[in-house]
Amino acid sequence: MSAVLNTPSLQRPEIEQALRAAFDRLRAGFEAERDPGHALRMDRLNRVEDMIKRMSPAMIQAISADFGHRSAQVTQLSDITPVLLSLRHTQRHLRGWMKTRRMPTSLIYRPGYNRLMRQALGVVGIVSPWNYPGMLALTPAIAALAAGNRVMIKPSEIGPRFSELLREQVAQRFGADEMVVVTGDADLGRAFVSLPFDHLLFTGSTAVGRQVAMAAAANLTPVTLELGGKSPAILGAGFDLERSVLRLAAGKLLNAGQTCIAPDYVAVPRSRIDDFVAAMRRAHQRLYPTVASNPDYTSITTERHYRRLLALLDDARSQGAQTVNLHAEGPSDATRKLPLHLVLGAGEGMRVMQEELFGPILPVLAYDHIDEVIAHVNRHDRPLALYWFGTDAAERERVLRQTLAGGVTVNDTLWHIVQEDLPFGGVGASGMGAYHGEWGFRTFSKETGVYHQSRLSGSALLFPPYGVVFEKLSGLIRRIG
Repeated sequence: MSAVLNTPSLQRPEIEQALRAAFDRLRAGFEAERDPGHALRMDRLNRVEDMIKRMSPAMIQAISADFGHRSAQVTQLSDITPVLLSLRHTQRHLRGWMKTRRMPTSLIYRPGYNRLMRQALGVVGIVSPWNYPGMLALTPAIAALAAGNRVMIKPSEIGPRFSELLREQVAQRFGADEMVVVTGDADLGRAFVSLPFDHLLFTGSTAVGRQVAMAAAANLTPVTLELGGKSPAILGAGFDLERSVLRLAAGKLLNAGQTCIAPDYVAVPRSRIDDFVAAMRRAHQRLYPTVASNPDYTSITTERHYRRLLALLDDARSQGAQTVNLHAEGPSDATRKLPLHLVLGAGEGMRVMQEELFGPILPVLAYDHIDEVIAHVNRHDRPLALYWFGTDAAERERVLRQTLAGGVTVNDTLWHIVQEDLPFGGVGASGMGAYHGEWGFRTFSKETGVYHQSRLSGSALLFPPYGVVFEKLSGLIRRIG
């Protein structure tokens, strides 16, 4: 099917027809088996696990080719290991998540009782991005399959080699009525999000997320949007300079900054700016002694994105900011590798403070009091992540309670995204909804409340015609309810 959808001569009506046929097969599969048992759900999860393990070498090669270069270790760390850990967590807890639960029942409704059922929704659509193509396609798919759904994935056209590999591998292990991957360009993507899914998860930019939400609204399809934004890192009271800076640099430079939760700017006490710049230079040298020829350092994924990052630096310089290349090497046009650049004196009118950077550029904001940082964060869209470094517990709690972000890591970066016992999701412009672990299972389930009435119920006393008995009983209910 994917090859048909990729045919250049295919027109929009033909794309929509082919997508709808694939969707209808999944819908028919769900209708034939609306409540798959634990054994079948585990079988599907096991097939995903087998797929990941067997395709890992090819996956590493495909993703590296799509980027221009990305090390095997980065793909193992970010696209293979998190998926396997998510699988194992889900397999371990699935039986408990599936159980119908007895819920509390108010005295006035007894001897009736309440139960909560978690039911599969139907067909779940997943639109995944290019930056972590394995993790961000398969982690939500694991949750959707565990919840008993059928799944349709549309990976990014910016990573065509991995997308085709995923399509082939899924087709080898799953029926067309269980899970399918469709590949194609932006036209196919627009048609995909217009399908009447029972739930749609999109990971990508805020601008495209708005379009996805509008398309889904036409079908009243609920959406989970994992977007992005300008995630702050805050060096707060008592921060350890060398340790904090090394962790900040490592989080920023993973995947060359092409990470939705990467620190997008850093707030530093004004008196420590020079120390911070020097420490960042040391951290860059320690992590990546070379850049252009370094097999550990990731290329910027496309020429367009590489040129965009250079233009952001030019814009900042033209408006009076100081840009500091932390490495002896400059940008490499041949490899599309860009060393980490700090932007000192960044103003709010500069593009580096208006756009999500998605690359190795880090504006540095000087502050005198933590309230300035809190006010800055709260003046702007709510970020997908927030990072605070320090030892002052009172300041830490003040920052966390006075700001709102999708997720937080304290005294490090990025690590909250791989916690299967925590929800992951944005808020406001950085997204809506959450998944990972049980939160993913719940996102792709309908939690149905069921009240069981007793034969001994006195509800008939509340039926018309109304009179003295009704008034006395309703008064009693209001007093003890």
